[in-house]
Amino acid sequence: MLTGIHVAFIGGDARQLEVIRKFVEMDATVTLIGFDNLDSKFPGVHLKELEPTSLQDAQVLVLPIVGTDDEGNVESIFSQKKLVLTNEILSELPKNSKIYTGMAKSYLKQLTADLNLELIELLDRDDVAIYNSIPTAEGTLMMAIQNTDFTIHGSNAMVLGFGRTGITLARVLQAIGAHVKVGARRPEHIARIYEMGFTPFHIDELADHVGEVDLLFNTVPRLIVNAKVIANLPHHSLIIDLASKPGGTDFRYAEKRGIKALLAPGLPGIVAPKTAGKIIASVLTRLVLEQTGNQEG
Repeated sequence: MLTGIHVAFIGGDARQLEVIRKFVEMDATVTLIGFDNLDSKFPGVHLKELEPTSLQDAQVLVLPIVGTDDEGNVESIFSQKKLVLTNEILSELPKNSKIYTGMAKSYLKQLTADLNLELIELLDRDDVAIYNSIPTAEGTLMMAIQNTDFTIHGSNAMVLGFGRTGITLARVLQAIGAHVKVGARRPEHIARIYEMGFTPFHIDELADHVGEVDLLFNTVPRLIVNAKVIANLPHHSLIIDLASKPGGTDFRYAEKRGIKALLAPGLPGIVAPKTAGKIIASVLTRLVLEQTGNQEG
């Protein structure tokens, strides 16, 4: 249990509700900031404004999946008020506090480093990323079905990147009958792609392999689906880019050529916020238990 542990939440989306619920169930002291329009009622939680005194005794600070933007703004779908993390705000946290977010931009990394506060990015963890790949794959299939006039079964599908999301997506596509090619760079990934029954190719040769592709899925967070690649795609192809903004696709050239290209980061929070929230809640409460030395039960 987390009795006596003060956990503060600043902003977030529907996923955060499952995380809050889990901490309440585990008897933590919970403060919510940026939740003034919240419909759900959590017994015993404290609603506060964003000011330094709100964080004075918080051992844990939980931020949204994207912690802040490049100016320190924190998004919250539960408030119309502007939430900005500053040095003044975070300097009131106890020095042994930990800050959890999904992924941190340079502003948040620099701010926490200046204050010598520990920042943990949950999406860097294999367990979170692998669990999240499940709703990501489901959401990707949904988008593909909605934006094509042919079945995925029997189509020529290509996945770029063989990381945690790429592996799950390739397996799901193959399971519903697509012919799947997977592009990777590392020799051991090429070998594993072959072993799993996909058609492998080196990602540097991408432009030579897209001539008959119906569905192109990118997970690589750098410009890889460039003009040369797009010029070789059939006109009916659909590109779905799952990499974090700005993605790895030349969207301007795709539009110029008349090929539909969709940027779709953060699918778990869009298509399955309850499941995505439970994934985060499970991992995060375990980490806080370890941090505080408390034992569950």
